[in-house]
Amino acid sequence: MLKGKVLVAQGGGPTAVINESMVGAVIESRKFGTVERVYGAHHGVSGIVGEDFIDLTQETNHNLELVAETPCSALGSTRDKPDLKYCQEIFKVLKAHEIGTFFYIGGNDSSDTLRIVSEQAQKADYSLRCIHIPKTIDNDLAINDHTPGFPSAARFVALAFAGVNADNRALPGVYVASVMGRHAGYLTAASALGRKFDDDGPHLIYLPERSFSVEKFLSDVKMTYDKYGRCVIAVSEGIHDESGTPIISKLVDQVEHDAHGNVQLSGTGALADQLTSLIKKNTDISRVRGDTFGYLQRSFLGCVSDVDRREAREVGEKAVQYAQWDERSNGSVTIHRTGYYSVEYHLSKLEDVAGKTAVMPDVYINDAGNNVTDKFVMYLRPLLGSGMPDAFRLRANPVEKILNK
Repeated sequence: MLKGKVLVAQGGGPTAVINESMVGAVIESRKFGTVERVYGAHHGVSGIVGEDFIDLTQETNHNLELVAETPCSALGSTRDKPDLKYCQEIFKVLKAHEIGTFFYIGGNDSSDTLRIVSEQAQKADYSLRCIHIPKTIDNDLAINDHTPGFPSAARFVALAFAGVNADNRALPGVYVASVMGRHAGYLTAASALGRKFDDDGPHLIYLPERSFSVEKFLSDVKMTYDKYGRCVIAVSEGIHDESGTPIISKLVDQVEHDAHGNVQLSGTGALADQLTSLIKKNTDISRVRGDTFGYLQRSFLGCVSDVDRREAREVGEKAVQYAQWDERSNGSVTIHRTGYYSVEYHLSKLEDVAGKTAVMPDVYINDAGNNVTDKFVMYLRPLLGSGMPDAFRLRANPVEKILNK
């Protein structure tokens, strides 16, 4: 039963709808008379260890609703990846503040943190409910059909490529854009939803689920350019060769590493720059441009899927309801698709989600490994929500030439 003090925290990369989940959990928790206080932790688990809490019991519903509609993590986030010792410190703080329920909104690492913390509570015979609320634009959480944050980021990517395609059609050439996704290519694949006409870009899509060959890439580009007179390319930042080595590591002399020792992929712009250089050096195509979507796709204001917003709120609410009425003390709220498009929510075991990565199924990727299939388009389309703009064209009614017949 939900009672005493409740703590809510946000971890990992922000999204356009993560605050919907936070607000859903806060407002739903405040409905129960057995709840004494609802706290929020600043900057995720690092704020918990530092006892940096705010009392959300005293926040008005009106302001919470305004925050819910605002992208990015209102409580602040963290990239800390706690080990056992770190989780023991988290548990000490939770126990000291008499926290009875801990809701953590995040991805793979956040669910794994909850798993370890819950184990520490059980060892200490301390009554603590740990519920993971899913979030990630990478769409790579196990068991889930999709994860909150992904549909809105996918909507941004699809619309951005629709605009890029129109630009590239007006001034033909080759355009390469790097999109987030270390292990899963869902977000890069979303670029396909920007296409309307048969010759629309992106003409080529490269995902980390397939090994990347520089030679094949250059051949694909040349063939596409010869066919259409232009070429728009979406490439995942996590593309790698057959040995698993990130392509960016092979194209630059020095690469940055993040706090976890991984090659820094986001925010550098290096991959798109290096791929455009390769095209210029190895083909006779003169107009080649590159972009890196970087952090724009995560929390873009005004490009939110209404489906994503609704489901992000509901996973927060369902987390509280599971904490109140489900016999299991811990778990992860998971999203399951039913019918053409509707969803239901389950409480799955933390160990079935924690630390695991789901990638795109083979049926979503074409045989050549440079595009997506219609099955992926059908999977993603309902998630993008209502009001998706289309890019139209003039109907060509050519006038007969006089001087240059």
